[in-house]
Amino acid sequence: MSEANRPDEPDWDTPLELSLTPALIIHALFPSAESVHTGWSTCVDAGLVVSDLSAMDERTGNYCRLAEQEFVEDGEEEVVWHDWAVELRLGEVLITGHWYMQASGPAMEWEWCAREAESAFDKACVLLGRRVRRGIAVEELGMQTTPPKGRHH
Repeated sequence: MSEANRPDEPDWDTPLELSLTPALIIHALFPSAESVHTGWSTCVDAGLVVSDLSAMDERTGNYCRLAEQEFVEDGEEEVVWHDWAVELRLGEVLITGHWYMQASGPAMEWEWCAREAESAFDKACVLLGRRVRRGIAVEELGMQTTPPKGRHH
């Protein structure tokens, strides 16, 4: 389209092209994560999940997920870990950031991990054209059962 025939402003539905790499996304979304990695398949174990929230782009199959998992390490049955995992699928690539701590850790650190993971999830959802609204949740104190064994990232 020639400049003379161009409208005053681009249409809001004009497709944009970006070149993103996992490194750029990790740098932008997961700077405070304890660990980050890429993969072809999820590292979230459905049997360990205690909370799972997802945003999906139905057209592309891309999604963003905030999954909380609890598990014990092999040989350390008395230590329960809580992992906040933000998983972003873009095309075939999964990019995941983890914030984790012992489930019995200080409330201040627990809140920090939760807040950092939620912030990363909020930002990642924007890539899918989604917004996150805050809600209220009530949790029961204390664990009723020991979580299944899993591995720690």
